[in-house]
Amino acid sequence: MINKNIVAIGGGGFGRSLGELKIEKYITSLVKKERPKICFIPTASGDNDLYKLNFYRAFSKLNCITSHIDFFSRTVNLEQKVLSQDIIYVGGGNTKSMLAVWKAWNLDNILKIGYEKGIIMSGVSAGAICWFEKGITDSFADKLQIIDCLGIVKGIACPHYDEEKEREPFVKEIIKKNKINSCICIEGNCALHIKNDFDYESINFGNKKKCFKILKKNNEFIHDYF
Repeated sequence: MINKNIVAIGGGGFGRSLGELKIEKYITSLVKKERPKICFIPTASGDNDLYKLNFYRAFSKLNCITSHIDFFSRTVNLEQKVLSQDIIYVGGGNTKSMLAVWKAWNLDNILKIGYEKGIIMSGVSAGAICWFEKGITDSFADKLQIIDCLGIVKGIACPHYDEEKEREPFVKEIIKKNKINSCICIEGNCALHIKNDFDYESINFGNKKKCFKILKKNNEFIHDYF
């Protein structure tokens, strides 16, 4: 049986500070190899050079074979690149723009194939919500919005739930108005590890941070913790 894994990070990690690399160590520990191959996809940040540098600094410390994919300079053969990896890590930034670029290059379908083959899919913020059916994003300057994502796993996800003050009221409002039934909320310095599509585990790498599903029952909001 092929084990399938997604590690969706609500905020934090090497993009902010190298620190102890707790969540990065967790992700690499899922691969039973001395030197796992990990590929960074920083599309949502416009292939930001400093972001790429921090990726190499972080995962080189963890004895990984590191590489990345650019879309705003010459782009490698995506199928060959993605399907030869042990881990894919997607960076944060503008989710809507990222998904549009991926679709133009057919990366959305290649990532789905990679997931089914057992390649670990991971990422932070935009790189966390992209795996779900829908995500709550700040890609738009004036307000949060719900957008369609890759649909690899079920549900609607919101990162930075406790880090950005507009997130919680927005989620509760759209549930209250029955625009969505529930939302998977991922706090900063926390990740949701989804195993084989349906097994959810909250991974805290901060100060007692959590992941949970929020829904409304009898006009009250219920927090179902993972």
